[in-house]
Amino acid sequence: MQDYQNIQFKQQGSIAIITLNRPHAANGIDIALGKELMHAAIECDENPAIRAVVITGAGKMFCAGGDLLSFKALGDKLPSGLKELTAYLHSAMSRFARMNAPLITAVNGAAAGAGMSLAIAGDYVIAGESAKFTMAYTAAGLVPDGSATFFLPRLVGLRRAQELIYTNRRLTAREALEWQLVNRVVPDAELLPEALKVAEQLACGPTRAFGTVKKLLLATYDQSLETQMEMEARGVSAMSGTLDGREGITAFTGKRKPVFSGK
Repeated sequence: MQDYQNIQFKQQGSIAIITLNRPHAANGIDIALGKELMHAAIECDENPAIRAVVITGAGKMFCAGGDLLSFKALGDKLPSGLKELTAYLHSAMSRFARMNAPLITAVNGAAAGAGMSLAIAGDYVIAGESAKFTMAYTAAGLVPDGSATFFLPRLVGLRRAQELIYTNRRLTAREALEWQLVNRVVPDAELLPEALKVAEQLACGPTRAFGTVKKLLLATYDQSLETQMEMEARGVSAMSGTLDGREGITAFTGKRKPVFSGK
Protein backbone atom coordinates (compact mmCIF):
# COMPACT_ATOMS: atom_id res chain seq x y z
CA MET A 1 0.00 0.00 0.00
CA GLN A 2 1.08 3.57 -0.67
CA ASP A 3 3.07 5.25 2.13
CA TYR A 4 0.95 8.30 2.96
CA GLN A 5 2.25 11.40 4.72
CA ASN A 6 -0.55 13.91 4.17
CA ILE A 7 -3.59 11.67 4.50
CA GLN A 8 -4.46 8.68 6.63
CA PHE A 9 -5.79 5.67 4.75
CA LYS A 10 -7.33 2.89 6.78
CA GLN A 11 -9.36 -0.09 5.64
CA GLN A 12 -11.86 -1.23 8.24
CA GLY A 13 -13.46 -4.37 6.89
CA SER A 14 -15.04 -3.39 3.59
CA ILE A 15 -14.89 0.35 4.41
CA ALA A 16 -12.00 2.63 3.48
CA ILE A 17 -11.56 5.69 5.73
CA ILE A 18 -9.57 8.56 4.22
CA THR A 19 -8.62 11.36 6.60
CA LEU A 20 -7.08 14.55 5.28
CA ASN A 21 -4.16 14.89 7.68
CA ARG A 22 -2.60 18.34 7.56
CA PRO A 23 -4.36 19.89 10.59
CA HIS A 24 -1.51 22.38 11.05
CA ALA A 25 -2.47 23.79 7.64
CA ALA A 26 -6.26 23.43 8.04
CA ASN A 27 -5.98 20.32 5.84
CA GLY A 28 -5.18 22.61 2.92
CA ILE A 29 -4.55 20.85 -0.36
CA ASP A 30 -1.02 21.25 -1.71
CA ILE A 31 0.59 19.24 -4.49
CA ALA A 32 1.70 16.47 -2.12
CA LEU A 33 -1.75 15.99 -0.59
CA GLY A 34 -3.41 16.13 -4.01
CA LYS A 35 -1.11 13.38 -5.26
CA GLU A 36 -1.80 11.18 -2.24
CA LEU A 37 -5.55 11.71 -2.60
CA MET A 38 -5.26 10.52 -6.21
CA HIS A 39 -3.44 7.35 -5.12
CA ALA A 40 -6.06 6.71 -2.43
CA ALA A 41 -8.88 7.15 -4.95
CA ILE A 42 -7.20 4.71 -7.33
CA GLU A 43 -6.87 2.17 -4.50
CA CYS A 44 -10.58 2.55 -3.69
CA ASP A 45 -11.49 2.19 -7.35
CA GLU A 46 -9.30 -0.86 -7.96
CA ASN A 47 -9.80 -2.83 -4.76
CA PRO A 48 -13.06 -4.86 -4.95
CA ALA A 49 -12.88 -5.50 -1.20
CA ILE A 50 -13.60 -1.80 -0.62
CA ARG A 51 -17.38 -1.36 -0.80
CA ALA A 52 -17.79 2.08 0.80
CA VAL A 53 -15.46 5.04 1.34
CA VAL A 54 -15.57 7.71 4.04
CA ILE A 55 -13.63 10.99 3.74
CA THR A 56 -13.18 13.37 6.67
CA GLY A 57 -10.60 15.79 8.03
CA ALA A 58 -8.21 15.61 10.98
CA GLY A 59 -8.57 18.25 13.68
CA LYS A 60 -11.15 21.03 13.70
CA MET A 61 -11.53 21.58 9.95
CA PHE A 62 -12.60 19.36 7.09
CA CYS A 63 -10.50 21.24 4.52
CA ALA A 64 -9.73 24.91 3.96
CA GLY A 65 -9.21 24.33 0.23
CA GLY A 66 -6.03 25.01 -1.66
CA ASP A 67 -2.98 25.71 0.52
CA LEU A 68 -2.39 29.36 -0.39
CA LEU A 69 0.93 29.50 1.46
CA SER A 70 2.26 26.69 -0.72
CA PHE A 71 0.84 28.51 -3.76
CA LYS A 72 2.70 31.68 -2.82
CA ALA A 73 5.94 29.74 -2.37
CA LEU A 74 5.76 28.60 -6.00
CA GLY A 75 6.26 32.18 -7.17
CA ASP A 76 6.29 32.48 -10.96
CA LYS A 77 5.83 28.71 -11.24
CA LEU A 78 2.36 28.90 -9.68
CA PRO A 79 0.38 28.48 -12.94
CA SER A 80 2.25 25.29 -13.83
CA GLY A 81 2.07 24.16 -10.20
CA LEU A 82 -1.70 24.54 -10.20
CA LYS A 83 -1.92 22.51 -13.39
CA GLU A 84 -0.05 19.73 -11.61
CA LEU A 85 -2.18 20.02 -8.47
CA THR A 86 -5.47 19.97 -10.35
CA ALA A 87 -4.26 17.02 -12.43
CA TYR A 88 -3.93 15.02 -9.19
CA LEU A 89 -7.06 16.42 -7.53
CA HIS A 90 -9.26 16.01 -10.58
CA SER A 91 -8.03 12.48 -11.15
CA ALA A 92 -9.03 11.71 -7.55
CA MET A 93 -12.46 13.32 -7.98
CA SER A 94 -13.06 11.39 -11.21
CA ARG A 95 -12.17 8.07 -9.56
CA PHE A 96 -14.38 8.80 -6.55
CA ALA A 97 -17.29 9.71 -8.85
CA ARG A 98 -16.98 6.59 -11.01
CA MET A 99 -15.87 3.89 -8.59
CA ASN A 100 -18.48 1.34 -7.57
CA ALA A 101 -18.16 2.06 -3.86
CA PRO A 102 -20.37 4.89 -2.58
CA LEU A 103 -18.49 7.91 -1.21
CA ILE A 104 -19.60 9.31 2.16
CA THR A 105 -18.16 12.68 3.13
CA ALA A 106 -18.17 13.51 6.85
CA VAL A 107 -17.76 17.28 7.06
CA ASN A 108 -16.23 18.49 10.30
CA GLY A 109 -15.77 22.24 10.70
CA ALA A 110 -15.07 24.44 7.70
CA ALA A 111 -15.19 23.20 4.12
CA ALA A 112 -13.88 25.99 1.92
CA GLY A 113 -12.74 26.20 -1.68
CA ALA A 114 -11.62 22.80 -2.90
CA GLY A 115 -12.64 21.48 0.51
CA MET A 116 -16.23 22.41 -0.26
CA SER A 117 -15.85 20.92 -3.74
CA LEU A 118 -14.74 17.63 -2.19
CA ALA A 119 -17.41 17.71 0.50
CA ILE A 120 -20.41 18.14 -1.81
CA ALA A 121 -19.12 15.55 -4.31
CA GLY A 122 -20.01 12.75 -1.92
CA ASP A 123 -22.76 10.30 -2.78
CA TYR A 124 -23.94 10.84 0.79
CA VAL A 125 -22.93 13.95 2.74
CA ILE A 126 -23.13 14.24 6.54
CA ALA A 127 -22.20 17.50 8.27
CA GLY A 128 -21.43 18.17 11.90
CA GLU A 129 -23.43 20.98 13.48
CA SER A 130 -20.40 23.29 13.47
CA ALA A 131 -19.68 22.76 9.76
CA LYS A 132 -19.48 25.79 7.49
CA PHE A 133 -19.44 25.84 3.69
CA THR A 134 -17.98 28.56 1.45
CA MET A 135 -16.65 28.59 -2.10
CA ALA A 136 -13.93 31.15 -1.20
CA TYR A 137 -12.20 31.00 -4.60
CA THR A 138 -13.04 34.44 -5.95
CA ALA A 139 -12.03 36.01 -2.62
CA ALA A 140 -8.48 35.00 -3.60
CA GLY A 141 -8.92 36.02 -7.24
CA LEU A 142 -9.28 32.41 -8.35
CA VAL A 143 -12.05 30.23 -9.81
CA PRO A 144 -13.58 26.97 -8.60
CA ASP A 145 -11.99 23.59 -9.29
CA GLY A 146 -12.36 20.08 -7.93
CA SER A 147 -15.72 19.52 -9.70
CA ALA A 148 -17.54 22.43 -7.99
CA THR A 149 -18.92 23.93 -11.20
CA PHE A 150 -20.27 20.50 -12.16
CA PHE A 151 -21.96 19.45 -8.93
CA LEU A 152 -22.91 22.78 -7.35
CA PRO A 153 -25.42 23.96 -10.00
CA ARG A 154 -26.93 20.47 -10.11
CA LEU A 155 -27.44 20.48 -6.36
CA VAL A 156 -28.66 24.02 -5.71
CA GLY A 157 -29.51 25.45 -9.14
CA LEU A 158 -27.67 28.02 -11.22
CA ARG A 159 -28.79 31.14 -9.35
CA ARG A 160 -27.71 29.87 -5.94
CA ALA A 161 -24.47 28.51 -7.40
CA GLN A 162 -23.74 31.97 -8.81
CA GLU A 163 -24.45 33.54 -5.42
CA LEU A 164 -22.12 31.14 -3.60
CA ILE A 165 -19.30 31.57 -6.12
CA TYR A 166 -19.51 35.35 -6.65
CA THR A 167 -20.21 36.45 -3.07
CA ASN A 168 -18.48 33.65 -1.13
CA ARG A 169 -21.48 33.47 1.14
CA ARG A 170 -20.86 31.18 4.08
CA LEU A 171 -23.53 28.58 4.79
CA THR A 172 -24.05 26.98 8.16
CA ALA A 173 -24.64 23.25 8.31
CA ARG A 174 -28.38 23.82 8.69
CA GLU A 175 -28.44 26.20 5.72
CA ALA A 176 -26.49 23.64 3.68
CA LEU A 177 -29.16 21.09 4.56
CA GLU A 178 -31.92 23.47 3.47
CA TRP A 179 -30.06 24.12 0.19
CA GLN A 180 -29.72 20.35 -0.36
CA LEU A 181 -25.93 20.40 -0.25
CA VAL A 182 -25.90 17.79 2.51
CA ASN A 183 -28.11 14.84 3.44
CA ARG A 184 -27.97 15.12 7.21
CA VAL A 185 -26.69 17.30 10.03
CA VAL A 186 -25.66 15.61 13.28
CA PRO A 187 -23.97 16.70 16.53
CA ASP A 188 -20.23 17.09 16.04
CA ALA A 189 -19.41 14.23 18.42
CA GLU A 190 -21.63 11.88 16.42
CA LEU A 191 -20.31 12.81 12.97
CA LEU A 192 -17.82 10.01 12.28
CA PRO A 193 -19.87 7.29 14.02
CA GLU A 194 -22.92 8.27 11.96
CA ALA A 195 -20.87 8.37 8.76
CA LEU A 196 -19.54 4.90 9.50
CA LYS A 197 -23.08 3.62 10.13
CA VAL A 198 -24.08 4.81 6.66
CA ALA A 199 -20.89 3.33 5.20
CA GLU A 200 -21.56 -0.02 6.88
CA GLN A 201 -25.11 -0.08 5.52
CA LEU A 202 -23.98 0.74 1.99
CA ALA A 203 -21.00 -1.63 2.16
CA CYS A 204 -23.49 -4.46 2.63
CA GLY A 205 -25.36 -3.43 -0.50
CA PRO A 206 -25.08 -4.40 -4.18
CA THR A 207 -21.81 -2.59 -4.88
CA ARG A 208 -21.78 -3.03 -8.64
CA ALA A 209 -25.36 -1.79 -8.86
CA PHE A 210 -24.35 1.28 -6.85
CA GLY A 211 -21.53 1.90 -9.32
CA THR A 212 -23.95 1.67 -12.24
CA VAL A 213 -26.33 4.09 -10.52
CA LYS A 214 -23.46 6.56 -10.07
CA LYS A 215 -22.63 6.40 -13.78
CA LEU A 216 -26.29 6.86 -14.75
CA LEU A 217 -26.68 9.90 -12.52
CA LEU A 218 -23.48 11.49 -13.84
CA ALA A 219 -24.84 11.19 -17.38
CA THR A 220 -28.41 12.27 -16.78
CA TYR A 221 -28.06 15.96 -17.68
CA ASP A 222 -26.12 15.25 -20.87
CA GLN A 223 -28.28 12.64 -22.58
CA SER A 224 -31.56 12.62 -24.45
CA LEU A 225 -34.47 10.75 -22.85
CA GLU A 226 -34.04 7.80 -25.24
CA THR A 227 -30.27 7.61 -24.71
CA GLN A 228 -30.67 7.71 -20.94
CA MET A 229 -33.32 4.99 -21.06
CA GLU A 230 -31.07 2.84 -23.24
CA MET A 231 -28.31 3.25 -20.66
CA GLU A 232 -30.81 2.26 -17.97
CA ALA A 233 -31.88 -0.78 -19.96
CA ARG A 234 -28.30 -1.91 -20.44
CA GLY A 235 -27.56 -1.27 -16.78
CA VAL A 236 -30.50 -3.20 -15.35
CA SER A 237 -29.87 -6.04 -17.81
CA ALA A 238 -26.21 -6.25 -16.84
CA MET A 239 -26.98 -6.15 -13.10
CA SER A 240 -29.58 -8.91 -13.43
CA GLY A 241 -26.77 -11.22 -14.50
CA THR A 242 -24.61 -10.51 -11.46
CA LEU A 243 -24.57 -12.63 -8.31
CA ASP A 244 -26.09 -9.73 -6.39
CA GLY A 245 -28.85 -9.28 -8.95
CA ARG A 246 -29.79 -12.92 -8.72
CA GLU A 247 -29.56 -12.85 -4.93
CA GLY A 248 -31.77 -9.77 -4.74
CA ILE A 249 -34.51 -11.35 -6.86
CA THR A 250 -34.30 -14.68 -5.05
CA ALA A 251 -34.42 -13.01 -1.63
CA PHE A 252 -37.37 -10.81 -2.59
CA THR A 253 -39.42 -13.67 -3.98
CA GLY A 254 -38.43 -15.80 -0.97
CA LYS A 255 -39.45 -13.02 1.42
CA ARG A 256 -36.07 -12.83 3.14
CA LYS A 257 -33.36 -10.18 3.49
CA PRO A 258 -30.76 -10.35 0.68
CA VAL A 259 -27.11 -11.01 1.43
CA PHE A 260 -25.10 -9.12 -1.17
CA SER A 261 -21.49 -9.97 -1.95
CA GLY A 262 -20.66 -7.02 -4.20
CA LYS A 263 -20.20 -9.41 -7.12
